[in-house]
Order: sequence, then structure tokens, then C-alpha cells
Amino acid sequence: MNQAGGLKKGVMMSPAFIVNRNIRRRLYVLMFLLTLFSSNAVWARVSSASEPEKHFLWSMKTRSNTVFFLGSLHVFKGDAYPLAPDIEKAYEASQKIVFETDVDKTQEPRWQGRMMGLGVYLNGQTIAQNVSRGTYRLLEEKVVAAGMQMASFNSLKPWLCALTLSVMELQKLGYDPGSGIDMYFHDKAKKDGKEIIALEPPEYQLNLFTTMDKKEEEAFLRQTLEELEVTGTLARDMQKAWKRGDVEKLDAIMKLSFKDHPDMYERFVVARNRKWVAMVDELARQNENVLIVVGSAHLVGKNNVLDLLEAKGYTIEQR
Repeated sequence: MNQAGGLKKGVMMSPAFIVNRNIRRRLYVLMFLLTLFSSNAVWARVSSASEPEKHFLWSMKTRSNTVFFLGSLHVFKGDAYPLAPDIEKAYEASQKIVFETDVDKTQEPRWQGRMMGLGVYLNGQTIAQNVSRGTYRLLEEKVVAAGMQMASFNSLKPWLCALTLSVMELQKLGYDPGSGIDMYFHDKAKKDGKEIIALEPPEYQLNLFTTMDKKEEEAFLRQTLEELEVTGTLARDMQKAWKRGDVEKLDAIMKLSFKDHPDMYERFVVARNRKWVAMVDELARQNENVLIVVGSAHLVGKNNVLDLLEAKGYTIEQR
């Protein structure tokens, strides 16, 4: 690795090493960066709302407490910090900090070993035997362009190939999974001794990938391979929208990205939103304030967490 985090041309590194080193805290770190790909020319047609400056932060006042919702981007460049004072104040005012999953558990070698074990073919199978010739040729092309050897990828399943190549591309562009908004507040909450709550176990997130059928897996890999070269543009535009609190822009990206993948949207976003709402409803009945930090994609779009809560009678305000 060079100091900028990019891969040196011609240096072979194990994909297992890459995944464990860069996304070991979150299996789904790049979930939406892998699926939110569209033409930048299309995004440019979506104008920012001419309103007072907002953040990807909402508050829900109840009879007994205040529940804050903060949309996170799981990878960020360092210029995201310092965060806006309103965001820091919401953290300071909260006694409970809620995240999508148990980050500490994903650090355990046993769990990392399970993740890698489920992402590798057994009994001598290879990815070439499980995807079309066209997808395999495209995979080989991208692997070579990244300075890797195809031998390192032959035993990996399509979803793990997709995650590995995406991590490598983002790292090359200077994005760091360790600098994501959720990781920032997770580390801060641990240091400050605040109560940390997980909405779902890491195993659930792992199952989102491992229970895809063969056709879904190949489609996931194919889309990732075809859009790798716009990863930087996507990440930059999402970061800009996040910093402006531009819900319309991020919502537009979501709609375009999942337009041809409604089943994936239901699987990775809506189904989880519905499960989380029941937990948020319970937290809203407690006496202590709560800050809930989840991926921004869960707070925009159809059947997002905020809309589902408003349907239950709660009043929510963007800050």
C-alpha cells in the first residue's frame, strides 16, 4: 500500500486481507455505494431546495424524550469533519446511541472468519463455473486493471468479489470506511461511556448477501463491475448532498438507482426499515434521549423510516 491507501501496480494482495482490513467493521459498508449508480448528467437535473441550511438530522419529540435520527454515509473523506454543531449537540443531548448493527462483534476474528468462509466456494468450485462468460471476462478485466491477479479471486463468490473490488476502488480514491459518520459516533460513544444499541445483528446483514440466489448474485456483481469507474463521482455527489442536508438530491439518486432493482430495494432497505420502526417505537417510550445513526438511504425514498413513523402518528422535523 502507498501512503494514500492505493494499491501499488503489480503487487498481489489477498482479497481476504483487503476485505478484513477495510470493511471489517461493517459487512454492508458499501451496500449503497454498490447499488446507487446512475449517470451524473441525470443527477445534475435535480436542483437543491432553496431553503435555510439543513442537515441529515431529524428530531422526533415524544411525551417522554426526544429521538434524533442522523443519516450516515459509511465511507467519507476527511473533509467531512468537523461536523455541524447541531449534529454534535444532538449527540451530546442523547444518553442512548443506536446503530444498525453490533460493530464490536464484527471485529471478532471468529465472525470475520465466518464471513470469509461463506464468501468462498468449496469443493474446488470457482467463480468461472458460477457466472456467465461475459461477466467472468469483465471481472478479469477489472481485476487486472486494479493490479491484482485473477488467481486471488477465482475461489470467491460474486458478492465478495463485488465488495472487494469496490473497497479497493474507493480506497484508491481516498475514501476511508473508518471515517464514516457511524464509525465516528460509535468510537465517540464508547469513549464517553454512552449506552450503545444495535438494531440488528451482524448475522442478519451477512445473510442479505449469502441468501441471494445465483441469478441475483451475478446481477449484483455485474452491476458493480460495469459501474466501478463512476464510483468516485457517485461518492462525491452523495457526500455533497449529505453535507447540505439535500434530501431531494439523495432521494433522486435512490430512485434512479433502484429503478430496475425493486426486489433489491425491498430486500436491502424497506424490509429492514419496517423492522426498525418497531424498535424505534419502543425507544420513543423511554425517558432518555436517543440518537439513531443509520445509513442515509433509510431516511429518504419510499417507505423510509421517518415516513413509517409519521404514519404511526409521530411528528418529525429536519434540523
